[in-house]
Amino acid sequence: MSSGESSTAVRDTAAAGVGCGCLFAPLALMGAGVAVIILGGFGVLLAPLIALYLLFHHGTGAKPTDDDGKQALQIFQGDGKGALDTTTVPADLVDHIQKAGALCDAVGPIVIAAQIEKASAFNKDLVGKNGEQGLSQLPPDIFNQYGKDDDGNDKVSALDAADSIMAQGRYLCDLVDQGQKLIDGGGVDQSTDGGTTINTALDLGLAGYAVGMDKVREAKGVPNTNEAQGYVLAVRAQFAKFQGIGNPSATE
Repeated sequence: MSSGESSTAVRDTAAAGVGCGCLFAPLALMGAGVAVIILGGFGVLLAPLIALYLLFHHGTGAKPTDDDGKQALQIFQGDGKGALDTTTVPADLVDHIQKAGALCDAVGPIVIAAQIEKASAFNKDLVGKNGEQGLSQLPPDIFNQYGKDDDGNDKVSALDAADSIMAQGRYLCDLVDQGQKLIDGGGVDQSTDGGTTINTALDLGLAGYAVGMDKVREAKGVPNTNEAQGYVLAVRAQFAKFQGIGNPSATE
């Protein structure tokens, strides 16, 4: 199965839920996820589907409507440029996330927030096994390249929220720009299936964030691996949450 076919399988699974009027019903969702595992061989692809289900079953207790589900699906498949629901992230991080999401046209604040959720679950003090630090968990060499003193405290530190998030935004913008150049130069197998474009510049940038752009170039798209496809889909699965769809509880 190609990278595009695997991504399409997951997105079609969600679309099937809309059509049957039982969007994100747990058994339908879990069954669809198993189908993806069998067809794609990627157990990790079940994670974003579960995340979408959990999004609609926590928080205020309000029952999501089919309209909520359809909107969430559209956001999941979209460009990630929606407005951030500021109640879904810690209040002291709102400005940093908004600024990082405004660094380039191709990346919005909900993408930044979704990446932070995936990287650290908003734990400012997290230290990774390979020396990654802070909210965005950038590898040290990447942070050294993209990090600046964004909070004006005369030091550049991945443990400073502003420095970490803005470095993340600069890095992702660079990767998405590289992805767009690959598309423009014909170096990506890009297709449209059911109105959904596979291997968008954002998809390529997110995949590059996870596994490096060299592997994206070699694969001519999002690589057909757990790490690459799982990361892209897991981040996308958070888009609706940070856009405030489904009544998610605010992050403390």
